[in-house]
Amino acid sequence: MVTESPDITSYDTQLLDRVEALRSDAGLMEEYARRLRSTAATLDDCPAAPEWSRPALERQAAACATAAEQLRTAAEALFALARARD
Repeated sequence: MVTESPDITSYDTQLLDRVEALRSDAGLMEEYARRLRSTAATLDDCPAAPEWSRPALERQAAACATAAEQLRTAAEALFALARARD
């Protein structure tokens, strides 16, 4: 008796699309972190900037960097799942 495999091509395509979206989002988060750090550095030379602004921007940059790392981890996990299904 031969059984047919369900057609999973569209599922795999959607999964790989999600992997690419997560990787793209990770890149965006890294760019946001870079911009926040750049802004914080610029405020170092600005005497009118509140004292709390640089630490706040640095914390936000760190959160963006963490999010980028987590998004990449999720993308790699989904990619491994997609490859395992091949």
